[in-house]
Amino acid sequence: MLIVLTTFAAANFSAPSVAAPAGGPADPEPASLVTLSVPDRTAMERLAGAGADLTERMRPQPDGSVQVDAVVTPSQLAAYQALGAALAPETPPPPKATATTEKDQLVVERAVWFKSRHGYFLSVEASSSAGEAATLTVTWKGKDGSPRRAPMVAYVDAGAYLGHQFGDPVPAGSRPQWVTVTSAAGGTAEAKVKAWPDGERPDRAGPGYQKDFVTQYMPPAQLNERIRALHRRFPKLTELITLPHATNGYRRHAQALIGTPPAAAVVVTSDAYGSDGGNDLAVELADPGAPGRALQVTVNGKLITVSLATDGSGAPISTAAQVAAAISATGGTGVKATTYRADPGAAVMAPAPPTRLSDFLRAPADVPRAPARVLALRIGAHRDGTRTGVLAYAQEHAREWVTPLVVVEAAERLLRNHARDQATRALLERTDVFLVPTVNPDGANYSFYDFNAQRKNMTNHCPPQQSDPALRNTWGVDVNRNYAAGSLSDGYAGASANCQSGTYAGPGEHSEPESRNVMWLAQTYRNIRFAMNVHSYGGYFMWPPGAYKLAGRVTLPRPTAQQEAYFLRSARTIEEAIAAERGTVTWPQQTGPVTDVLYSAAGNSADELWYDYGVYGWDFEVGADLWNPETRAWEGVGFQPPFAEGHAEAMEFASGLISLVGVAADFRDLR
Repeated sequence: MLIVLTTFAAANFSAPSVAAPAGGPADPEPASLVTLSVPDRTAMERLAGAGADLTERMRPQPDGSVQVDAVVTPSQLAAYQALGAALAPETPPPPKATATTEKDQLVVERAVWFKSRHGYFLSVEASSSAGEAATLTVTWKGKDGSPRRAPMVAYVDAGAYLGHQFGDPVPAGSRPQWVTVTSAAGGTAEAKVKAWPDGERPDRAGPGYQKDFVTQYMPPAQLNERIRALHRRFPKLTELITLPHATNGYRRHAQALIGTPPAAAVVVTSDAYGSDGGNDLAVELADPGAPGRALQVTVNGKLITVSLATDGSGAPISTAAQVAAAISATGGTGVKATTYRADPGAAVMAPAPPTRLSDFLRAPADVPRAPARVLALRIGAHRDGTRTGVLAYAQEHAREWVTPLVVVEAAERLLRNHARDQATRALLERTDVFLVPTVNPDGANYSFYDFNAQRKNMTNHCPPQQSDPALRNTWGVDVNRNYAAGSLSDGYAGASANCQSGTYAGPGEHSEPESRNVMWLAQTYRNIRFAMNVHSYGGYFMWPPGAYKLAGRVTLPRPTAQQEAYFLRSARTIEEAIAAERGTVTWPQQTGPVTDVLYSAAGNSADELWYDYGVYGWDFEVGADLWNPETRAWEGVGFQPPFAEGHAEAMEFASGLISLVGVAADFRDLR
């Protein structure tokens, strides 16, 4: 059964009054957020390589399969099923049966409990000398002394066995003291259960501490006005930085699909962007009404008329290929034309009335179409480079509407509590904070007004055969695959060279202004030593290495043992602050290096910050699964949950972000 977690409707944001384009071949297929099941991690890598738009919510299953949330259209779903994907079942599959072998050796790598708002939960990680073939079970005693048990799942990535774990933390009934891990082959191991995250507790807010400043999802214009207003209100504590690289803009070339695909159709594209005049053009195919006429293209103001060639009887004989060539060869039209998706275009075209070109963008007229300038708000009592810098940036992926709220809420708290809260005042004395609410404003506008599932920016690098209007929701570059460390061009996995893929890395490293802007901050302000890339959803807390090469699963260089310990210790402290807000705990198996807890993500920003600039780069994945006490299952929240949930996520991760500022305030260099 297909499990639809959410469909992409504009959550808590008024839809534009402009009507949607009429139905027909120029319209994209609808997309839905669904849960797919694949046989193993290798199959998931094949899915990603095929261009699947996979989310960060990935869950191993007892039978060795993997469930992953993905944004798919009906035709994509059919193609992915041919690659081994299936629609996820409603109930978890049973554990995979394995033959009993000689007694194996077990090691409990980690056993922890945590208390969430729905009680106590247990998470265990262990490894067997028999590898993924082992069948492991965890037992412990409940509050009443009765034994409890849960199966473990083998975690295999890129062919490498990384151990066994629970697919999801399991309800423990009470705070467990000891666990026993047993193998079907006779191995056994015991371990004491420790608390999680068990980091340093956040400072208790003083009297009058203010928070809860975000009241709705905000498109880029509102986000920028919010930080401008903060700069006007607190000029002695802030600077407004305009990042140097202008984006493409919320704009596209105007297009029209004329005729009947595939063989009798042409795609006409304006030279100018739609907002710069392309939307004013129209194309008609006219029957000259006389025999023996040659194909001819004329321009009358904004109307381009294609007079079709006729035979001796006066019947039109111009093929799609001939019409496309004639339009493109005629000067002064302001358009170019191609056949449909590289079809030879051998079919004869019929006369057609004037068809107006459109950029198919539906935002209100007051949403700027021009290239955008990305803004950063710098906060600190001493913004002279002498204090440890912290960079937080959000919405590299356009559809992640909660993430900018995290940054804005943190900015509001830091500034509005400076005069009233001693701990906040101390933070701004000792740190230099750089906040970017939206890295990808063009894609964000497209997500708000046109296609909620938009992940990428709005720069179309696709060739003509992949650029007809019905494909417009597949264009763009994944900004978080466009960086230069561990990139696709370096041979690392987790990005795509297919311009229609959800993880398209672009034509080259740093081809996109959005990625260049983030790195400009690191290059310009060398006191930045910490960075948080705020993403959604899934409830992860990650750091480098974030990419590996598939052959041999060779990762980028791992941090030293001391640095790794610092990453983890800091993470647990920040996770304490997150949990203190409403009891949301970031799971232990989702805390760690990206390559250990998620998958390879070639060309991501945290890797470049760490390897090229020495910046401790973390990734939030806000929006942890919620426990449903009725179904007794963890449930995903999606990119754009109802605002009540999005607001709660913003509150807790803003607390985590401020805790990161506290970590930076206490920083002592380990290099």
